[in-house]
Amino acid sequence: MKDNSIQIKNTVIGAAEKPFVIAEMSGNHNQSLDRALAIVKAAADSGAHAIKLQTYTADTMTVRGALTITDPNSLWYGRELYDLYKEAYTPWEWHQPIFELAEQLGIVCFSSPFDESAVDLLEELGAPLYKIASFENTHHPLLKKVARTGKPVIMSTGVSSIADIVESVQVLRDNGCTELVLLKCTSTYPATPENTNLNTIKVLQEIFPDCIIGLSDHSMGVGVAVAAVALGARVVEKHFTLSRAEGGVDSAFSLEPSELKSLVNETERAFLAMGGVQLNVQEAEQKSLLFKRSIYVVEDIEEGEVFTEKNIRVIRPGDGMHPKHYEGLLGKPSKQPYQKGTPLAI
Repeated sequence: MKDNSIQIKNTVIGAAEKPFVIAEMSGNHNQSLDRALAIVKAAADSGAHAIKLQTYTADTMTVRGALTITDPNSLWYGRELYDLYKEAYTPWEWHQPIFELAEQLGIVCFSSPFDESAVDLLEELGAPLYKIASFENTHHPLLKKVARTGKPVIMSTGVSSIADIVESVQVLRDNGCTELVLLKCTSTYPATPENTNLNTIKVLQEIFPDCIIGLSDHSMGVGVAVAAVALGARVVEKHFTLSRAEGGVDSAFSLEPSELKSLVNETERAFLAMGGVQLNVQEAEQKSLLFKRSIYVVEDIEEGEVFTEKNIRVIRPGDGMHPKHYEGLLGKPSKQPYQKGTPLAI
């Protein structure tokens, strides 16, 4: 993995850096600014590096009557799409107080714009980077608008072919995006471990060596994200809520504060555990060599006495002769006397 580090305020995203964990608020504020601000604080308290919003209105997304969700397996079965967005959107006048609180708490705040007017708002607020959602990753006019800000871009790769992603990356590059993160994403809600296909992370890194690769995770729990970090993901995005029991459009697949804290801790552990390639005894293990086995005298032995299974054994500690010599010693005479409990050294 190349080191294409990206500086976001006081945080660095890169191959050699601990995972950058994003808490996605989405519509889990349930149309309460107080709840939205509480989510920001809870994300910061849980150790997340960033809180992410979604910037749209129902009218910038669709029109009333365009679609009613008919999939009986959907979390939003029977809902009118316009009404769903009306419930989930973050009012634009909330953005400034949310950004300001995040700044006070030392957590990065940014957003996914869903049309060009949203980019204008976020530029006014000084957004430090942008997120392109999976459903917008082939929206070339939006990609161009975002790229031309000159800010780093994180783009999810859900519901897209590799040809789509190659084309979209080129659009971003051609319009000035020099710092780009691609997130492996399965756009089902929730996603399952079986349809997450994390091995794609390694392939994305090969195809896009100049990008940082991460995961936008809609699965339950933290296990998928931990595995992703082991495969090279350096950005992890998860939906976040104060309490699933209190409901919300995305609450069913969102983490609660204690789980977000676990995500931060466990992805960091996974990153640290990867280390380098170790094929010999490492320095940290030197003291533990004592607890390997070696050949010890277990009964007093006179000079000239034959070594037998009764007077020598392979036991701990490991400061005697290597166990590989044990069988070769049996039946041979001792060249000196030994006391019981002595490591054998010939």
